[in-house]
Parts: sequence; C-alpha cells; structure tokens
Amino acid sequence: MTATIDRASETAAPSPFAPPDETVTDTPRVLNSRTPDDALSFWGSLVGSGALVWLLYTQILPFSGRIGFVVCWFIAFLVMYAGVTAMGNPRNVVVDRLMSAIVRSGALFVFGTLATAVVFTFMRGVEALTNVNFFTDDMAGVRPTSTLDNGGILHAIVGSLIEVGLAVIVTLPLGIGCAVYMNEVGGKFSKVVRTIVEAMTALPSIVAGLFIYTTLIVTLGLSRTGIAAAAAIGVMMLPIIARSADVVLRVMPGGLREASLALGASKWQTVKQVVLPTVRPGLATALILGIARGVGETSPVLLTSGASTYFNANPTNEPMNSLPLFVFSAVRSGEPLFIARGFGAAMVLLLLVLILFIITRFLARQKVGRR
Repeated sequence: MTATIDRASETAAPSPFAPPDETVTDTPRVLNSRTPDDALSFWGSLVGSGALVWLLYTQILPFSGRIGFVVCWFIAFLVMYAGVTAMGNPRNVVVDRLMSAIVRSGALFVFGTLATAVVFTFMRGVEALTNVNFFTDDMAGVRPTSTLDNGGILHAIVGSLIEVGLAVIVTLPLGIGCAVYMNEVGGKFSKVVRTIVEAMTALPSIVAGLFIYTTLIVTLGLSRTGIAAAAAIGVMMLPIIARSADVVLRVMPGGLREASLALGASKWQTVKQVVLPTVRPGLATALILGIARGVGETSPVLLTSGASTYFNANPTNEPMNSLPLFVFSAVRSGEPLFIARGFGAAMVLLLLVLILFIITRFLARQKVGRR
C-alpha cells in the first residue's frame, strides 16, 4: 500500500500554476547585481549634483575651498540620489541604495587617503629613488647639500631589518605564549595579564623609549646600539602581537578543542597540534600588525640607537641608524636635496612593509595548505 502511494506521488501531475509545456526551475536571485536603472541613477545623480554644487558654490555663493566643495557635493549627491531612486522604487530600495552609497563612499575615502599619501611620498622622493647609489651606499662623508648621485640609505635599510628582526625573535614567541596562557590555561592571574596587555597597546612610543633608555643605557651602562633600539621596538610590538593573537584564539571554535580532548589528547598536544595550526593565518596577521607598529617608530629609536651616517651591521657595537630615524633627520634638515632623500627613504619603508606583509601571508597560507 505504501509503495503504491509513493509511486503515485512521484508521478503526480504538475502544479496547475506552472506552464503546461515548460519545466519550473528555481533560480537564485543575485543580490549584488546592478540594473541599468541603478547605474543611470547613480551616475546621473553624481554628475548632476557636481554640476549643481559647482554652480552654486563657485559661481553664485561667495564660497571657496576644495574640502567644502567636496563635502557639499557629497551631501547634494545623497539627496539627489535618494530623490531619483524614490521616483520608481519603494522605500526599502531607496534606503538600501542610499546606505550602499554611503558605505562605498567611506571605503573610497579611506582608499583615496592611503593612495594620496603614497603618491605624495613617491612624487617627493622620486628624484632620489631613480639613483642606484641611493640603495647601495651610505651617507658617510656626504653633506646634506650634496647631489643625489652621492650617498644612499643602505645603512638605514640594514639597520631597520636588524632591529625589527631582533625584536620579532623575542616578541613573537612571548606574544603567542602570552595569548595561549590567557586563553588555554586561564586562571585568576590571566585576567590581570589581559588587563596589562590591553593597557600596553595604548603605550606611547616615547614612554617605551624612555623606559629602555633608563633601564639599559643609564642604569646598566649599555651604549646606544642596535640591541637597545630592538628592545625599545620590542616593547611596542609585544602588546600588539599578544592582543591580536588573543583575539584570534578567542574566536576559534571550541568544538575543535573539545574533539581533541575527547580523543585523549593532552592540553599541550591540543594546543600544539590543533589550536596553533588552525589559527596560523591569524597569528601571521598578528605578526604583521606588530611589525607595522614597530618598523615605523622613531622616538624609541632616537633615544636608544643614536644616529649614524656609516654602515654598521653589528647591533652590539656603535650606533645603528634606521629608516624612520633617517627620514626624521632628513625632513627636518631644511635642505631640499636631503628632504628628497628623506621622502625616498619613506617610500622604501612603505615598500619594505608591503614586502614583509606579502611574504608573511604567503608563508602562512602555504603551511596551512600542506596540512
């Protein structure tokens, strides 16, 4: 009896609402598609609001200034875009398009700000960047008024790499270990550690430099070297790495830990073989954030490493220059050619951070894919 009913249900007639000779198929609706009406409304409102604001702002009213013009243009665009959209769409569509325009405008503003800073730095330092000696020589015996075909920033590049590398060697295991303690071990003292880490993330860089200067240089008698600068940079990087790693470990699904413990693994085995491999891309991001914070610090390096114009690859002896310190010294010199060298060094610093970011993300993804 049941089999007969099942066969009958399988061969049941199609719905009377369906076309007689066509097969009804469910097709998902594309949410992010843009219709011609959307595009024309957007671009028409953008151009029309710009023309209207230009006429009122610059020709009729006694106003001036680029910032005021852009702000008025944006406000007029939102009003016009909402009005044009409301002519043929319900209220929810108007609100959706208006919020989408605001969010995209915010993203465009952030990207434009970053692009403007990069382009401005590149244009001011392009004269120095086009000289090969800028990357292969140091500034020993070179005057601030010397032409750009003399001297370079090799000593600053090597100094930054050594100082940040030494800081990473110390802060990476300490930061990850601190995050593991706060999340996997726990206890009453872990709350105190978390509070201290969160407070240190807002530590001013000059305070870190003064701490290392007072402790290592004044109290212990250590001279201004790359080791002292690396210690100051490490003080700035440690809370960033620990806090970022803590957030990554806290958002990891607890079911993975429970499954590992249920299979008989110990706490340490769970952390080593399950937790850390799972969150490795997030830990790589924490390392990137820490490096980005430390590689651009100027005041701690100024107090602890001292400025030098010659090449020095020994962090335990004599002052060691770095890119932020070189940029600071060059820009405040007042000499146009030396200022150009400073902007060129700033562009190299940006490229160095970008390269470190790409390498770290690539290594993290490679290791995750091999498991």
